[in-house]
Amino acid sequence: MHEWALAESVIKAAREHAAGAKLRVLSEVGVVLGELQAIDRKIFSFALAELAKGPFREIGRCRFRLIKAPAAFKCRACAKEFTLKVLKRTGREGEYIHFIPELAHAFLKCPKCKSPDFEITAGRGVSIKYIKGEQ
Repeated sequence: MHEWALAESVIKAAREHAAGAKLRVLSEVGVVLGELQAIDRKIFSFALAELAKGPFREIGRCRFRLIKAPAAFKCRACAKEFTLKVLKRTGREGEYIHFIPELAHAFLKCPKCKSPDFEITAGRGVSIKYIKGEQ
C-alpha cells in the first residue's frame, strides 16, 4: 500500500512545481525508482494514473515515465565500487534485500576484498528527475 502514498507524494510535488513554474499543464514527469526500493511498479503506475485523474487540471493528462536507478555500492575497506549485477546471490537473498536494503550487509560482500563493510551509494528511494509542461 505504500505505493499509493509515494504516488500521492509525486503528484503533490509535481503540482507544486507546476504552480511555481507557472505551468498550466504537465505533459510528462520522470520518476526515478531505486532498484533497492521495495515498490511494485504496476501498482505504483496505476496509483499515479488514478491520482492524476483527480480535480487537478494541470496534471490530468500527464504521462509518468518510470526510470530504474541501479543499485551501486562502495567498499569501505578497499574503495572498490560495484553494482548488484556483479554479485552472486540467490533469489531469496535478492528478495530480502529488495524489501529491507539494510540486509544487503548480511548477504553481500565486496567482489574484490570480500568485506561486508560497504555503503549503498545509489539505488534507493523515489525522486523526480524531470518535469515537462506548458505555460
